[in-house]
Amino acid sequence: MRKTNLLYVITKLELGGAQKQLLSLIRHLDKEKLKLFLFTAKSGVLMPEALSIDGLAIKRSVWLERSINPLKDLLALIEIYRFIIKNNIDIVHTHSSKAGILGRWGAKLAKVKIVLHTVHGWSFNDYQSTLKQKFFIWLEKFTARFTDKIIVVSDYDKQKGLTNLIGKEDKYGLIRYGIDYTEFDIQDKNVRKELGIDACDLVVGMISCFKPQKSHRDFIRLAVLVNKILPKTKFLLVGDGILRSSIQRSISKFKLQNSVILTGWRRDIPRILSATDVFVLTSLWEGLPVAVLEAMAASLPVVATSAGGVSAIVREGRNGFCVPISDMQQMSEKLISLLKNENLRKQIGKNAKDSLDFNFCLENMVSNTQDLYENLISQKGIEYAN
Repeated sequence: MRKTNLLYVITKLELGGAQKQLLSLIRHLDKEKLKLFLFTAKSGVLMPEALSIDGLAIKRSVWLERSINPLKDLLALIEIYRFIIKNNIDIVHTHSSKAGILGRWGAKLAKVKIVLHTVHGWSFNDYQSTLKQKFFIWLEKFTARFTDKIIVVSDYDKQKGLTNLIGKEDKYGLIRYGIDYTEFDIQDKNVRKELGIDACDLVVGMISCFKPQKSHRDFIRLAVLVNKILPKTKFLLVGDGILRSSIQRSISKFKLQNSVILTGWRRDIPRILSATDVFVLTSLWEGLPVAVLEAMAASLPVVATSAGGVSAIVREGRNGFCVPISDMQQMSEKLISLLKNENLRKQIGKNAKDSLDFNFCLENMVSNTQDLYENLISQKGIEYAN
């Protein structure tokens, strides 16, 4: 019996949580049973990592891109459809918002037997215009009709989907992100030197793509407020994106050139976290941010906005603190209290790591996903390799 042909579709392999999680999953799935394919944009920071995975066939699309473009989106849909037909795909599993729509439509047109989508935060949010928000909700509702399973990474996203009438409850499955905890058991004293940070400096870090969702303007406001009280504090901003120039202008405007360090994209996140004292996240909306889980795995206290599923894992005063979205005054107060108290930082950091149980480990994510595939394969009667 032949292997089951499984196609993943994701918009772009940028250095984000969804992309990192997908590649981790692909690396660890049982390739004796599954033949794996990946359809994505032609370029991306994580493309070299994807190309290095044994047994993964990658289609780099000419047309698929993040921004909305009706003509290119139509051509990407046709490209996905043809790829599915050519490779006799049995399962299509989509990730990210645009790929989630185009990939599932392509699967429907090609009459694929099993269609799944993982929600890494919904395509609609409260910061969109009413018309745009309603349009994306309608798209998700319509596309859910021919989706066998909608996988969410947090209960928050499940409830948000049900509240907006996107599928029925039995269509949802919860599979949490999985972290390889062993990667974060390091202490690298050279990182601070590489970044121009003194050994005695206090360091606040945030890891994110530079896009409106992450509210880097609030991150700069936070740095201003904290530096008034603790002027030697360093702020690490790890990532890159369309807002880089805007962030650089804000750094200059508030004279933070000696306080805020832009590292660009980094592949050595465990090393970066080992040089950090407190992790922050200033997001306006979220699903379940992988960066927060990684910070907790590195024994860091977390101070974050209560966006999306964050408040479900950051427990107030135990493994971190949650503050209202955009309330940088309150975030600065929580942050300053941690920076001033080394014992409190260490205790909350230890609690953070201890709070990540088996539910968030890589092994559990892979096992739950493999089990879901096998159950659906059995239900649909697809031939499966012994």
